[in-house]
Amino acid sequence: MNSFIIDTMHDTDGIRCNQLSKQYHGTSVLALDHLTLRVNRGEVYGFLGANGAGKTTTIRLLMNFLQPSSGDAVILGMDTVDDSVEIKKHVGYLSGDISLYPKATGKQLLDYLGKLQGMESTNYRTTLEQRFQAELDKPIASLSKGNKQKLGILQALMHEPDVLILDEPTSGLDPLMQEAFYDSLREAKERGAAVFMSSHNLTEAQRVCDRVGIIKNGKLLREQTITSESSLDNPIFRVRFASEAAAEKMKKSPDMNFLAQEDDRTIVVRPTGTISRGLKVLAQQDIVEFSSQALDLESEFIEYYGDEHAADN
Repeated sequence: MNSFIIDTMHDTDGIRCNQLSKQYHGTSVLALDHLTLRVNRGEVYGFLGANGAGKTTTIRLLMNFLQPSSGDAVILGMDTVDDSVEIKKHVGYLSGDISLYPKATGKQLLDYLGKLQGMESTNYRTTLEQRFQAELDKPIASLSKGNKQKLGILQALMHEPDVLILDEPTSGLDPLMQEAFYDSLREAKERGAAVFMSSHNLTEAQRVCDRVGIIKNGKLLREQTITSESSLDNPIFRVRFASEAAAEKMKKSPDMNFLAQEDDRTIVVRPTGTISRGLKVLAQQDIVEFSSQALDLESEFIEYYGDEHAADN
């Protein structure tokens, strides 16, 4: 273990990944490709992508269930590999494929996990049990998927951890219980917890997240702050140029983020800098048609995933 631990009350970083990569044995493709991101304390970060994009691999690396092929990650100033045991004292974790002791009751499970966490008070646990209307006296094997998910959420939240790492947390919850989860997430944020939450629920992410990152094929394609108007900062430009050469030049321009190509002369781009700078760069080419629009998060997601997203759900 490191000889020092950063004071978590003064360190704004809850989670930090630096060029974090994972290549599974027997494959030539990286499941996670040089991921670099940061989640601040008091922030909810939504990690968005279709199934197989790399979301769960990232979470398993953060929890040290997998070893990175290269790069590293830090949670509360501690290395996720070297300081894994200490980190788990400060993290609330919910797996995307939750598996609980089938013969135990919910109460027995939460009592046992509470002792492991060294919980001194059960006040917040009681609040959560009531909020989620948890069925605590039945064997877990007899519970529905939604009621098992409630227990999974309770065990992640009840010790009021400094960091929450949640894989598809609202899966199986009805709308009322989703609202209960959002309330609990706001409480965690208000007390300064860093929340890293994977999801493919775009409406949910836009509602509860401060920032989102979109991942595809193991690569983080874009990060975006969610504004109060729930739209992305820079609009996209659909541009038809007079020549193929102009379109190719703009696709490679450092001032443009290339999103899509409709034909040889028509492309869709977003400025990487200011809107005015983007317009000046485009104006250097001979343009036949031009239109712009702001994208909300769902449109942004579709820009990257297209038909793949529709087929995945």
